[in-house]
Amino acid sequence: MGYRVIKTAVATLAAIYAATLLQLDNPLSAGILAIMGVDTTRWRGLRTVFARFGASVVGLGVASMLFYFFGFHIWVLSVYILLAFPVVARFGFSAGVVTGAVVVFHLFGSGDISWASIGNEIALLLIGLGIATLLNLAYMPKESKTLESLRSRTEESFSGVFAGMASYLRDPEIVWSGGEMLDAESAIERGVAVAKRAQENRFVQQNEPWLLYFHMRRQQLDSIELMMESVAIVSQRVPQALDIAALFERLSVDVRSEYYEGNTERELARLEQQFKRMELPSTREEFETRAALFSLCRELRRFLSIAMREKKQRSSSPNQVIQ
Repeated sequence: MGYRVIKTAVATLAAIYAATLLQLDNPLSAGILAIMGVDTTRWRGLRTVFARFGASVVGLGVASMLFYFFGFHIWVLSVYILLAFPVVARFGFSAGVVTGAVVVFHLFGSGDISWASIGNEIALLLIGLGIATLLNLAYMPKESKTLESLRSRTEESFSGVFAGMASYLRDPEIVWSGGEMLDAESAIERGVAVAKRAQENRFVQQNEPWLLYFHMRRQQLDSIELMMESVAIVSQRVPQALDIAALFERLSVDVRSEYYEGNTERELARLEQQFKRMELPSTREEFETRAALFSLCRELRRFLSIAMREKKQRSSSPNQVIQ
């Protein structure tokens, strides 16, 4: 059973009991409002509760005037929807449209638009949404273990990709599915979502180191995809394919390290100098191969530079990202 289910159950029970003790009409409505108010993050909970309360107040105002002038007829509810929903959206309370409709329909069911009836609805709103807000602020689960796991999964997938490219460069006949790319993409996208949730659970909004990390990995994933295209071309045509394979093997280890030591970058610089000493291409095929080789080196350097840049920006973080 998830923490949100438990919080929802506690908030519902507390709201119903509170409304009952205050002798409000239809205390069960407070429980329904509490269910609507429980959310996944602190800041999102505050925003949605504010929107729900605002939409309900606007809705009660519009509905009260309609019921006063036209009476309690079913068709009046349709007029309410046509008039109130655009107004609610204009005020920025779109997330609370359903909550506002629940309150208005309850007012319609009572058949009374006195100050006492409207006050009862507002009191139910304050109790239901207020208790939900208190529980939202009181506890949100820590995401650190999930983020650590996703980081490990991402780095293992990257390592597998580089190892696979090294094997392919040594033997183009092998069959490599490249499934590690899909695993990496899945871990990165989930990591971004979890990191955003962790950021919204902070009382003081600030840059989330984990969000920077997974954005960096997303950029690097794009670079890897371009490298794979170049590898497919140079694997059979470049005599230095074994040297490039050794470079990727080193990177498959370095990508899991916590500190950037520059080993891969130094080896890349050596290979680039070696490639520059090669004779100029004399055929179209050699030209295309050399272009693919240039593209491969450029993307590999970009891959490394992204990690170096992010590490400098997050040097105070315990979760520094490298290679």
